Amino acid sequence: MRVAALTLAVCLAASAALAQAVSGSSVSSSATMATLLADGYEIKAAVPNGSSFVVFLQKDKSAYACEFNSVTSSRCRSIN
Repeated sequence: MRVAALTLAVCLAASAALAQAVSGSSVSSSATMATLLADGYEIKAAVPNGSSFVVFLQKDKSAYACEFNSVTSSRCRSIN
């Protein structure tokens, strides 16, 4: 229960902070979490992975997985 609450809090804080930092939207096979959120992708799940989280985002039939280390550091790749 605590992990789920923490995961949700981290994702919500990150999505708000990162969405404000983006001034355009250009999504490629490797994108930033901020770009994906600004382009309308929604966070569907987040799971802990050692010292980071893996965040799954989806929009229509397109999906990305992002390794989320901090509010300013994430790596995303297309998973479909």
